[in-house]
Amino acid sequence: MGSPLSVASAIVSLLLLSCLGISPTEAYDPIDPIGNITVKWDILSWTSDGYVAMVSMYNFQQYRHIQAPGWQLGWTWAKKEVIWSMSGGQTMEQGDCSKFHGSIPHCCKRDPTVVDLLPGTPFNLQTANCCRGGVLSSWVQDPLNAVSAFQITVGLAGTTNKTVRSPKKFTLKAPGPGYTCGNPKLVRPTRFVMPDKRRATQAMMTWNVTCTYSQFLAQKMPTCCVSLSSFYNDTVVNCPRCTCGCRNNATDSGSCIQADSPHLASVVSHPGKSANAPLLQCTSHMCPVRVHWHVKLNYKEFWRVKITITNFNYRMNFTQWNLVVQHPNFDNLTQIFSFNYKPLTPYAGLNDTAMLWGVKYYNDLLMEAGPSGNVQSELLFWKDKSSFTFDKGWAFPRRIYFNGDDCVMPPPDAYPWLPNSSRRSVISTLYSVAMILASGSLLWAHR
Repeated sequence: MGSPLSVASAIVSLLLLSCLGISPTEAYDPIDPIGNITVKWDILSWTSDGYVAMVSMYNFQQYRHIQAPGWQLGWTWAKKEVIWSMSGGQTMEQGDCSKFHGSIPHCCKRDPTVVDLLPGTPFNLQTANCCRGGVLSSWVQDPLNAVSAFQITVGLAGTTNKTVRSPKKFTLKAPGPGYTCGNPKLVRPTRFVMPDKRRATQAMMTWNVTCTYSQFLAQKMPTCCVSLSSFYNDTVVNCPRCTCGCRNNATDSGSCIQADSPHLASVVSHPGKSANAPLLQCTSHMCPVRVHWHVKLNYKEFWRVKITITNFNYRMNFTQWNLVVQHPNFDNLTQIFSFNYKPLTPYAGLNDTAMLWGVKYYNDLLMEAGPSGNVQSELLFWKDKSSFTFDKGWAFPRRIYFNGDDCVMPPPDAYPWLPNSSRRSVISTLYSVAMILASGSLLWAHR
């Protein structure tokens, strides 16, 4: 069971989506409203019993990517098609090909699942945009690597535009659940421009499949949380207790181990059968990732924030991690240190959302839990006198996403409060009352 806060937050989100007429599986993202992964199925040529197709995946999501162990794309054939051969990818299972003699197909399953090939694959098995182990970058971070593709030769299929049938029931795993794919749509055939740009060819047919992401489908519990602190208050607001699970319910949220446990090294280096299961550092929140926002300094015309991302999973690191933060002062961001930055502006005239990610070969890898399992940066903001204030938690973020998943924020009434005149006047009044009572006691004693 999660904390009451995380459960209540999920219920509120579901009710809001319901009021808007949106199912949670439809995956509407207000920060990236048109973000999706588009699968393009281009028939390049016909064969004696089928066709040759190029299947491409375009990640049009601004900040959500697919990291190792990579994507898995599946579908169901409309007829009794088989895959004779592939390049740039392979099916996870061959299936029953016992009725074939001589040439054996690459896959005979009615519902094949394809994975990417690994880096270092021989050149004769490669195709363009393949062989990255299924890693698919986000469109903002690395658009050149936001495309993945493989070539497929299909048999026992139609051999003309009128007899061929599109596959159906597409599924996309990354590598777990979260994506929902629509039905294939026949679109205008893709044009391919030659490298010398003097000739263009055209696909025989093209189908498009759109897949969208829903955090509700991806995991039952949150995967990250936010903690807060400030220079003007000694209080450190930690992540809410049991945000991502509770330690006494380890079967649901994964086992945990104390950071100072003498068995830590042996458990991490010899995982046994649980090598793929998360091993978290024991915390009150039990989240794999925590984002800490610290209001660090106040200048005459500027103010400074320090962001620290900490990984509590001993069995997983995060390549090409990213952070999306909503705060009204991002319109006045002056300087950022050791992170990349890009404003996300899905709505004209509103610049309150920033995407942050690591510098390549410097801090773009968030290591597993331990002394090196964190990355940090500082942000310098200019003070807009018409809106700037430290009062009522204004200096803290409205929302934070890590790798595309919404992080649980502390409740607003727990934010570090700003010492102000009203609180000081209350304290002063209480002090005066106490002094009067003390004086009265002394006078009574002298009588």
